[in-house]
Amino acid sequence: MNAPPEIYKEISTGYRVVLTLIVMVGSFMAILDTTVVDVVVPKMMGPLATDLYGVQWVITAYMTAAAVGLLLTHSLGAVLGLKRLFLIGLVVFTGASFFCGLAGTLGEMIGARVLQGLGEALIMASAQTILFLIYPPEKRGLAMGIYAMGVSFAPSLGPTVGGWITEHLNWRWVFFINLPTGALNLLAGAMLLPKLPGHTRRLEFNFLSYLLLGGFTVSLLVLLSKGQQLGWGQSTLIGVLGYASAILLLLYLANELRAKKPLIDVAIFRDKVYSLSMGFYFLVLGLSIYQIFYLLPLYYENLKGLSTFDTGLHMLAFAIFIAIFSPLAGILSDRYGPQKVLACSTALYLVTSYWLLPSLNYYTPSTRAALLTIPLGISLGAFFAPLSALALRNLGARTAQGVSLMHYLRFVGGSLGTAIATNTLERSTAVHYDGIPPMQNLPHLLSQFSSWGHQLSANLPVDPQVAAQLILGKVQQLQATSYAFQDTFRHGFIFAIAGSSFLLLIFWVLAREKRAEVGSLSARQ
Repeated sequence: MNAPPEIYKEISTGYRVVLTLIVMVGSFMAILDTTVVDVVVPKMMGPLATDLYGVQWVITAYMTAAAVGLLLTHSLGAVLGLKRLFLIGLVVFTGASFFCGLAGTLGEMIGARVLQGLGEALIMASAQTILFLIYPPEKRGLAMGIYAMGVSFAPSLGPTVGGWITEHLNWRWVFFINLPTGALNLLAGAMLLPKLPGHTRRLEFNFLSYLLLGGFTVSLLVLLSKGQQLGWGQSTLIGVLGYASAILLLLYLANELRAKKPLIDVAIFRDKVYSLSMGFYFLVLGLSIYQIFYLLPLYYENLKGLSTFDTGLHMLAFAIFIAIFSPLAGILSDRYGPQKVLACSTALYLVTSYWLLPSLNYYTPSTRAALLTIPLGISLGAFFAPLSALALRNLGARTAQGVSLMHYLRFVGGSLGTAIATNTLERSTAVHYDGIPPMQNLPHLLSQFSSWGHQLSANLPVDPQVAAQLILGKVQQLQATSYAFQDTFRHGFIFAIAGSSFLLLIFWVLAREKRAEVGSLSARQ
């Protein structure tokens, strides 16, 4: 290796601050693009000559490429080194952003977004590993807290930034704005980042396993993104994708069992805390939290009728607290232990997802809704640092692969959570819309139709009875949608409570390890 595993001993405090800034600027820029594009997607349909279903591939292609690219990062990092991997990621991401801004057709945009997703995968996996290596063990909770601020705060800030750029400039500047930031970050990284572990051997890579697992990932994510549009039980394509996903996964597992050099070193899962942390990460930080990230903008914009920019401003309420509590959770994790911080943040998230978020409806004042999401920001900010510190503490040389798998689960879990939220929202809206009429007082409604008709006849050039029924239908749809959002928010709690079982197992494993350590010391004495 070009650098010892304890490289943090050679880095002064001031130099560490500079390195943290360089790494976090690149990470923040990359992850911001996962949500900043969401709010400008409707503006792309005209210039790209496509419809809503076509333009959704702008998002799907990015997430798919990033997930598949993450499977490469561990092997590439071992050959190129973490510094080169980070810089190559910046070059790919920044260059792809330029081509995204110039795209004139849907195909050009999708191709550029695929490259952008690959760039993000290289940046995110290398950035977290770099931060973990340049901080001493007693301050790695702080390092993961700083990283968590980018991972959690950037997606929350995305709608605000995207809305402002769209209203004051042009949607293409969502991509062009990455050019100066990426260029300056690339220059600073090339000049100041130290030599980091890697660049020690030729590429030893199981391409067959990669193709099989990559094919499984692509099939699964396309299935999840297209299932609601095509119909989960009605489309032949959905069935084919489902079978293809299952077969590719089985072939991947069979190839890994017989391979001399497997794609994923299964020894990493011998660390029980890491394995259990991945279950918590997938269910809570993937499925549950990504549902909420997906639902909140829809709640403000589609149900409450706020503009894109106002939606972003309301989401800042909890985003600010993510930024505050991410590094604070890291500091507290280093001082009092990650278990206590995780227990408190999980309890707060369970309360928020069970009581506070499902209370949001059409009649909730927008300001009050924003205030009710503040505990969400506190809990999200306090999740990532202690969980990462626990999961990565004993991985040693396998830290880079552990980080890659964590982010892989983030994309797959987020895609699955988004698909489940979309399906639940659509289904619940239809169920409530059909269930509302039997609860109405029909004679009273008919008498109201008559009175409404007289009042409306002077202002509307349509039949008063038809106008009254249209108004009632609109109110019925609004109420059904309001109920559906509450139902879908509750689903976040279901996944959170399932993920909490993994946290309890983590605490049990840690308690056993501590008892075994105490017993060993007593025996020596």
